[in-house]
Amino acid sequence: MARLFLLTTLTMVAFAANSLLNRAALVDDTTGPAAFAALRLFSGALVLAVLVALRQGLPRLSGRKRIIGAGSLALYMLGFSFAYVALDAGLGALVLFGMVQLTMFAGAVATGEQPPAARWIGSGLALLGLAWLIWPTNTEAPNLPAVLLMVSAGFGWGLYSLVGRGARDPMSETAGNFICAAPISLVLWIMLPDGLSPTGVMLAILSGALTSGLGYALWYHVLPRLDASVAALAQLTVPVIAVAGGVLFLSEQLTFRIAFASIIILGGVAFGIMGQRRIGSKGS
Repeated sequence: MARLFLLTTLTMVAFAANSLLNRAALVDDTTGPAAFAALRLFSGALVLAVLVALRQGLPRLSGRKRIIGAGSLALYMLGFSFAYVALDAGLGALVLFGMVQLTMFAGAVATGEQPPAARWIGSGLALLGLAWLIWPTNTEAPNLPAVLLMVSAGFGWGLYSLVGRGARDPMSETAGNFICAAPISLVLWIMLPDGLSPTGVMLAILSGALTSGLGYALWYHVLPRLDASVAALAQLTVPVIAVAGGVLFLSEQLTFRIAFASIIILGGVAFGIMGQRRIGSKGS
């Protein structure tokens, strides 16, 4: 159990790092979202393909599961990158994983999982925090098109995570998804050409090869051991990590609204994962 907790925590840190790396690359407008997403996907595909090929040969690149996995990964990567043109790292992560929460909970219920009451309550609290954060006001209304792009990215990632719960070979499955998703990003980059600075290249490669490619392989390793509802709740810790990282490394502003929403979200996650033990639930 301790090992599973540590691996899940490491994965959440990698997810938060992706938000920071993507936002850092786009913040000065010298690197564009299409270029960043394409290089990120190709870097991850190359590293994973080499690792898998050295072990067992290239992964299978066809089949219904591969289409869903690659398509949902491309939707996440592209929506994620374009949304970060206008969203801070922490705010983007809050929107992203709020949608992931909805998608994975819906998927869990649709596949017959019965989340205990504590998880429903915890999820509700976390989503209330998210809703309060993005609710428009006169002074702090987020960029709506960027929010919608991040919502689409969250749906893509939630679907990608649901598909990954059945992964028998996490490294091979992740490699196959990256290899098939990379050409989609290249087509979009050709259609919407934008710049790529030396710093953007470095950050995209770091994000693609390490925090995305290897991070997602680790996620596929962890997922089969978690209920879908637990996996959804765990990912709501990522925005809080991203908020802290944005303040520390990107000089982003920590407003009362973001701080309070983060507290509500973390409280909901904690209650959803640990509160069930207190009320006698049999959920894992």
